[in-house]
Amino acid sequence: STQSTAQKQTKKQKTLHKVSVLLLDIEGTTTSISFVTETLFPYVREHLEKFLLENWDTEELKEDLEELRKLSEEDLKTNPDVVQIPKDLTKEETIPLIVKNVTAQMDLDRKTSALKQLQGHLWKFGYQNGSLKSQVYDDVIESFKKWKAAHVPIFIYSSGSILAQKLLFQHSNHGDLLSYLEGYYDTTIGSKVEKASYAAIHTSIAQQLSLKDSLKIDSILFVTDNILEANAANEAGMSVVLSVRPGNKELPKNEFPEIRSFGEIENYYNLSSNHD
Repeated sequence: STQSTAQKQTKKQKTLHKVSVLLLDIEGTTTSISFVTETLFPYVREHLEKFLLENWDTEELKEDLEELRKLSEEDLKTNPDVVQIPKDLTKEETIPLIVKNVTAQMDLDRKTSALKQLQGHLWKFGYQNGSLKSQVYDDVIESFKKWKAAHVPIFIYSSGSILAQKLLFQHSNHGDLLSYLEGYYDTTIGSKVEKASYAAIHTSIAQQLSLKDSLKIDSILFVTDNILEANAANEAGMSVVLSVRPGNKELPKNEFPEIRSFGEIENYYNLSSNHD
C-alpha cells in the first residue's frame, strides 16, 4: 500500500482490462449535480401548480395522482403527518394538497416511483415547451462519438425514471443525444446500491445485445460518482471507474480509478467492441 499512485497507474496501464459495454450514471457523471439540484428540482416546485391546472383532465396525470394517493395511504401507516389526497374533493381543493404532498417528499429527498413518475411528466412538459434544457459535459459528447464509432454500446443507469433520462439526453445543450444510447435502467430493476441490480442489468444487456452467454459481467464498465454504487457494482463483478466532477461529494479513500473527464477512462481500460 506504500506504492505511489503514479506507480499504481503505470502498473494498470501495462495490463489494461478490456471492456466492451459502458453503463453510465447521470448525476455527477455525465451531468453536473448542480443542473439536477439547481435547475430540475426547483423547476418542479415552481411549475407544479401550473402543470396540474393545465393537465388536470389528462389520463397521464390521473394515473400519476392515483399512484401518489396510494403511496400517501401506505405512508399513513408509519407517518401520521403525511398529507392525504382524498378522492372526493374538487380540483381547487385537491391541487394544494398534491403540491404539499410532493413538496414534502422532495424535502425528504425521497426516491418513490410515484414521485419520480410525476416529476418525469413535469420535466417533459418543460423540455417540450422549451423552458428546460439539460446540461451534458463536453467531454461526454466527445467520448459518445468515439465509442459509437468503435461500436461500444452505451447504457444508462440512474435513479431518475427512464422517461426523465431520455428527456435529459434528448433536450441537451449538445442537441438530441438519444442515437448514442442503447438502453436505460432505473430503480425498477433494483436499487443502485444493491449488488443484485447490477447482476440483473448484466443479464438484460447480454440479452439485448444477443450475447447471452458470451458477455462477461466484467466486460461492462460502470461509471458513477457514488462510492456505494461503485461498491455494489464491483461486488457483482462489474468493472468500475469513479467520476470526480466539480461540485461532487468528496469520495472516501478507495481502490477504484478516479477520472476527471471521460477521456481519462482509456488510461485504465481498453474499450473495444465485443466483436473485435
